[in-house]
Amino acid sequence: MTLDPNTWLTAAAALVAVVALILLAGRLARRAGLAPRAGDGRLRLEEVLPLDARRRLLLVRCDGRALLLLTGGAQDLVVGWLPPEDAA
Repeated sequence: MTLDPNTWLTAAAALVAVVALILLAGRLARRAGLAPRAGDGRLRLEEVLPLDARRRLLLVRCDGRALLLLTGGAQDLVVGWLPPEDAA
């Protein structure tokens, strides 16, 4: 069975229409408050510093406090909690 170019164009147009509808539904859900927005949670990744090819130092903020994590080695390591910004 061979497909003519008209069939390919119809399939591509249908695919674009479906993707557009999915994106529109997601945007409307966020605007209506049904879907969470990025950054509204209690946990937020502030910064990532690559140390070498495998290891990274992460600055994570949780409930207003900052935490340093070292990941990528043999095991992940909690470096420690940073003092609050107003205490410095």
